[in-house]
Amino acid sequence: MKPINTALCSFGMSGWVFHAPFINVNPHFNLYAVWERNKNLAEKKYPAIKTYRKLEDMLADDAVELVIVNTPNYTHYEYAKKALEAGKHVIVEKPFTINIDEGKELIELARKKNKIVTVYQNRRYDSDYKTIRKVVNENLLGDLVEVEMHFDRFKEELSPKIHKEISGPGTGSLFDLGSHLIDQALQLFGMPKKLFADIRIVRPLSRVDDYWEILLYYENLRVRIKSSYIVREALPGYILHGLKGSFIKPKTDIQETLLQRGVVPGKSDWGLEPETEKGLLHTEINGKVVREYVQSERGNYGEYYDEVFESIRNEKPIHVTPGQGLNVIRIIEAAFRSHETESVIKI
Repeated sequence: MKPINTALCSFGMSGWVFHAPFINVNPHFNLYAVWERNKNLAEKKYPAIKTYRKLEDMLADDAVELVIVNTPNYTHYEYAKKALEAGKHVIVEKPFTINIDEGKELIELARKKNKIVTVYQNRRYDSDYKTIRKVVNENLLGDLVEVEMHFDRFKEELSPKIHKEISGPGTGSLFDLGSHLIDQALQLFGMPKKLFADIRIVRPLSRVDDYWEILLYYENLRVRIKSSYIVREALPGYILHGLKGSFIKPKTDIQETLLQRGVVPGKSDWGLEPETEKGLLHTEINGKVVREYVQSERGNYGEYYDEVFESIRNEKPIHVTPGQGLNVIRIIEAAFRSHETESVIKI
């Protein structure tokens, strides 16, 4: 079956770390083109790739089938819209858009054009999250009453990416790291009934939010998701408490670490966490109390692209739907309203 000619809208970190390596090793895809305004970084690593200086020229190339919008958040709507209008399938980096109306418009446009638009929620394919999902799906803890999820870092310095550190639409940690944890929470538990949020700037030089905490209210469950850039000694990434027991799992990031080192994905041990990163399960199974470490699931961002291929070539339902991406934005907008009004917001 013909590989999908794929084009990147940039070759910054997301391009060379999160997208190009998986496209390049997947026989169902062809890393065909890239939009670089004045550099040739992609060509140095992938000599066969075509470099375009203008987005319009890349979109005018009939050979391009799939466009990856991996540019600053505030450009997602504009570039995704142009790609859809040009008759391309589109992958949009998270967050989908910076407001709900933009997301709705893209969804409607994709429907009219009969094209796929999806959001790159790669953290669904992390080892830690896949392990948590298995524990929840197998009901190992009984009915859950409390869940806490962290995505913390210790990073006093500002990002070298200027667009990430200038206050404006779509900037800040809530849009960045928050898009991951919110998506994971919604996949596990659905949309909450209401939420409360605290959003702050804690680094002395920062001009965008770098700390946030959101409490999601469900019928009999409370889910707290939290991130800070000033955490030198991190807490576990996932803490789950149910009527039968608890599960505590470190936050791991093995794939990103390997990709930044230049390790090519696809080997048999790809995405396998070290033994030291196992989660602790303390619960009751068949009337017996057990306390043991659980083998982590294997992570693989490449699975996302396998699913995209099946959707484009074999018309199977897309796994990461644009509607799910839109719900993440609903939560983010509600969180900012909660912070501004210091109140609980109904969803």
